[in-house]
Amino acid sequence: MRSLLGLILLSSIVTPSIALAQEQSLKVVFPKTNYQTSAQKIFFLGTAPASGEVLINDQPVTRSKSGHFAPSFPLQLGENLFTVRYQNQQIQIRVTRVSTQPEVPQGLGFAKNSLTPAVDIAKLPGEQICFSAIAPWATPSGSLAAPNATTVSVKLGNQTISLLPQPQQAQLPANSAALTGQNQPSTQSNAGKYQGCATVPQFNPSLYTNNIVSAAIAENQTKNIDLGKPEFQLTLNGKTITQLGTGKISILSPAQLEVVEIIADSGVARTGPSTDYSRLTPLPKGTRAAVTGREGEWLRLDYGAWINGKETRPLQGAIPPHSIIRSVGYRRLPSVTEMVFPLQVPVPVSVQQDDQTFTLTLHNTTAQTDIIRLDDDPLISRLDWQQLPPTVPGGQPGVQYTFNLKKAQQWGYKLRYDNTSLVLSLRHSPFISSANTRERRGMFAIQKPLSGIKILLDPGHGGKESGASGPTGYLEKDVNLVVSKLVRDELVKRGAKVVMTRQDDKEVSLSDRVAMIDKEEPAIAISIHYNSLPDEGDAEKIKGMGVFWYHPQAHSFAVFMQKYIVSKLGRPSYGVFWDNLALTRPASAPSVLLELGFMSNPNEFEWVTNVQEQKKLAKVISDGITEWFRSVR
Repeated sequence: MRSLLGLILLSSIVTPSIALAQEQSLKVVFPKTNYQTSAQKIFFLGTAPASGEVLINDQPVTRSKSGHFAPSFPLQLGENLFTVRYQNQQIQIRVTRVSTQPEVPQGLGFAKNSLTPAVDIAKLPGEQICFSAIAPWATPSGSLAAPNATTVSVKLGNQTISLLPQPQQAQLPANSAALTGQNQPSTQSNAGKYQGCATVPQFNPSLYTNNIVSAAIAENQTKNIDLGKPEFQLTLNGKTITQLGTGKISILSPAQLEVVEIIADSGVARTGPSTDYSRLTPLPKGTRAAVTGREGEWLRLDYGAWINGKETRPLQGAIPPHSIIRSVGYRRLPSVTEMVFPLQVPVPVSVQQDDQTFTLTLHNTTAQTDIIRLDDDPLISRLDWQQLPPTVPGGQPGVQYTFNLKKAQQWGYKLRYDNTSLVLSLRHSPFISSANTRERRGMFAIQKPLSGIKILLDPGHGGKESGASGPTGYLEKDVNLVVSKLVRDELVKRGAKVVMTRQDDKEVSLSDRVAMIDKEEPAIAISIHYNSLPDEGDAEKIKGMGVFWYHPQAHSFAVFMQKYIVSKLGRPSYGVFWDNLALTRPASAPSVLLELGFMSNPNEFEWVTNVQEQKKLAKVISDGITEWFRSVR
């Protein structure tokens, strides 16, 4: 899944003929020298001829039959020097472990880049504004032990907010920890961290030192108020310093909220103001919403989601969007059912899929609905709706539409705005003849169980994007393409129409791969990959077949393929994961990503690169796809 860093061949022997022999023997693919990580341990991935011993810091390492190795070693903070030896060859690799803990100053001063908010923020009146800083803890005697002689505060306008020392709290693991089974929180010392919050009352002129601003507030409470940058103050053993924060603070006027329109084809809505936060239902191009908060370049929209401001444009003079809805239209097309929701303005939407239900929520919308047309549809058995209360305090209500479906398996959907009407396209089940299509050749009849089915195969990575690397330096992008072509050939034998995102070693961007899925609208989309681990992963132990999905419509297929491949080939199971990956996110078709084995596992790598095993794997994958289609037909 991730690209391991390149081949390292270092040696003190420089004779050309000997250097050539060395290049063909001892290899360390990962890590490269001068590598930096915050992990507490790291694995070494490489190979050498099977005869003889490989030593890392004079410790013999376990190797596969072909001589591959991937042992893990603990790392101390700072520089770690490793020497890898095989016979007369030697490679030295330096790995530096960096601390994730902020460095507490030893003297009078704030830690570098520790003052928050670090970016410009804007909030509504009555909301909390929180501040934090890292500064030394000290006793009256001057020893750095406790905060007895330290005070930290923030001045904002005429308010002074005390920042208090924080107790220990749990440090959450990274999302990638779920991939290594090490996703337990750890205790983190908050030594040196001070925090405090304040609530700014609604437009109280006495809070602000600027007389012009105060007068403007008193006379006209319909303008945003710029409070400027907060002033942090630190007193340590009787000495005091002040420092301005880097982020300005503004209070938004509820009477004059900015309105923006989504200009991206699919605006990425999130639960918070950075890419660290989880994704919500993408917003169709043309969606409008009021801005109720800002943090740097991120905007909080009126229904609670955040979006990067680069995906929007301001609408001058527009009022916060709200719509009523009356009739709901119905169109049955050859491969989709379209539902049309006429609105006064394009409002934000949310989607939720469950077993045999598809739920669409129109935010900032009030129902005046009396009539909905819905014929006997091949997909939908009934449509229900209800009015919802606002999702955020002071917000607008919404309308929720629940489509009760005739079968559990869903085949994809698309949302778009046609002027101000929202169009929801729900895809029908792909056509599979009840009787197998037969192709007669002489006296023989050949069954075609996938006749009429379009399948998209995505060989992961390609070109400069090499993906993971095996202990020999063999790249994931190459084996992905080999196996994808074998799967393609097997599927074609079964009658499927197969579309591939690449058929040679070329770079195809993630956005182009996703666009191809949306354009081709296959029955299913499968991205073919081989796995590797984060730095702290145990490469000698972690192995097996894994499947990743995102939308509920892909869950059944993901679980089925995992069980089928593992049982038919007797391979270890790595697991089934819900994961926010570019190639699992397309909503237009059930999309999964297969991790068919670990490039980083020395023993598993041997069958990953075995030609006969590749052919066997491709046949089993194709058989599994065929059986799954039969099960949901």
